[in-house]
Amino acid sequence: MPARSGPAVEPYDFRRPTTLAREHSRVLELALETFARQWGTQLTAKVRVVSQVTCEQIIMETYDEYASSLPATTAMILCNLEGMDARAVIQFPAAAALTWVSYMLGSNAAQVVPERKFTQIEQALVRRLFDDALEDLRYSLGPLLEAAISIDTIQYNSQFAQAAATADLMIVASFAIRVGDSSTTATLAIPAPALLPQLGQPAVLAATGNTRDQVASQLGWVPVEVALSLNPVFVKPSRVLGLAVGDLLTIPHPQHRPLNLTVDGETLARAAVGANGARLACVVVEATDSTTERANQ
Repeated sequence: MPARSGPAVEPYDFRRPTTLAREHSRVLELALETFARQWGTQLTAKVRVVSQVTCEQIIMETYDEYASSLPATTAMILCNLEGMDARAVIQFPAAAALTWVSYMLGSNAAQVVPERKFTQIEQALVRRLFDDALEDLRYSLGPLLEAAISIDTIQYNSQFAQAAATADLMIVASFAIRVGDSSTTATLAIPAPALLPQLGQPAVLAATGNTRDQVASQLGWVPVEVALSLNPVFVKPSRVLGLAVGDLLTIPHPQHRPLNLTVDGETLARAAVGANGARLACVVVEATDSTTERANQ
């Protein structure tokens, strides 16, 4: 008999209860997918090599969590947002950007370069690339981003580039970038207050009055470990350490009494040992009072 498929379950991190509402995530996903397509087209035109950008994930996390997830040495373009202290961040490997610059200067093949700071000429070309990328971002987000955004500085150490306070929430999108035969990843982090007010309040999907029923229904799909056991016997550690083949332990479980059917050490029913084909099985012969009470609730 095929296993019954349950409802879709999403992990919930109790350490970070703040997260994007589903409808907010979907709106941002559509806008940033548009940005990714335009960014890929712009890269193709600038570096003269077929390029593709794909938006892979959108999450909301604190700036400290975002910065901690980045490589220690990487290129980070800090962008000013009009009327806000926190800044947006476009992060990407400096080595990848140097490859794009080599294409812009006429190279016919990807250059293998180390992760390093840009020279003045390289920095000017990179800023030119991302000035155009910000134009695409403004167009794609449309009314979602009301504050004007512009490039401020380029940093190369993720731990020292303080774009926002550690506890400030950021909406972080990750992108996969392919330029010719080279692939890399990049991230875009925008302070949540710059976007959330335009997204509005999330719709209430269900009344709070049936929360108990929803929790009970969800818990019905959580797998638990079921075991058959005898009544426990208490012995001294010296007896356990001295056990040898042939020793006899008296278990306080009457011969006529069925075994205990337990979940996490709590007895829920009594069951007799049986068989199901070539496998052992058990037949429930008695439900405990606590089980009966739960079933009636």
